[in-house]
Amino acid sequence: MNDTAEAGLTVLLADDHALFRSGLRAVLDTQADLTCVAEVADGRAAVSEAGRLRPDVAVLDVRMPKLDGLAATEAILAQPGNRTKVLVLTTYDSDDYVYRALRAGASGFLLKSLPPEEMLSAVRVAARGGALIDPSVTRRLVARFAAGIEPPEEPPEVSRLTSREREVLLLVANAFSNAEIAAELRVGEETVKTHVSRVLAKLGLRDRVHAVAYAYRHGLVRP
Repeated sequence: MNDTAEAGLTVLLADDHALFRSGLRAVLDTQADLTCVAEVADGRAAVSEAGRLRPDVAVLDVRMPKLDGLAATEAILAQPGNRTKVLVLTTYDSDDYVYRALRAGASGFLLKSLPPEEMLSAVRVAARGGALIDPSVTRRLVARFAAGIEPPEEPPEVSRLTSREREVLLLVANAFSNAEIAAELRVGEETVKTHVSRVLAKLGLRDRVHAVAYAYRHGLVRP
């Protein structure tokens, strides 16, 4: 989290639709712990303002002039010393957008139709280093990229996982929440969090979203 955390979480909005942008800003402004520090209408301005203001979270629309949201995500995350988390928004439930957002390093892919309270929750989760993606989209994405593909040879680092950690990885890859994993394995949520942390550390992964990408990229999950 950035040094501005004392005053709450700072948010940058980037969307070329002024009405949506102002509406989302109005929702953010109702929250004591969230502050919109800038709003811009194109991807290039988003990259510039993110570098200047170092917000905790940047919320970027996919389709923007000058630079689209996915290219802007890559540029923001590549800035030296960057600690800004990026949430990608779109009107379109497109597998290609989801895949590209994950590859770009986004912390979440969200539809604009998401209720305001869930959007606010997503901003807070991203700022804490969490990752968000709709479970149904995740499962469909895994199925799409795994179907009809021969599983590649398993990466050597996977052998470092215990049997329980591997089990947790596969459940994460199938979009199970910590609570759902705890129920499935009949353990406490704190135990699940410990397993997830160890999986991410052993595989060199940044967060749960990238654990999903890793699992289907290496054929660990099949539809």
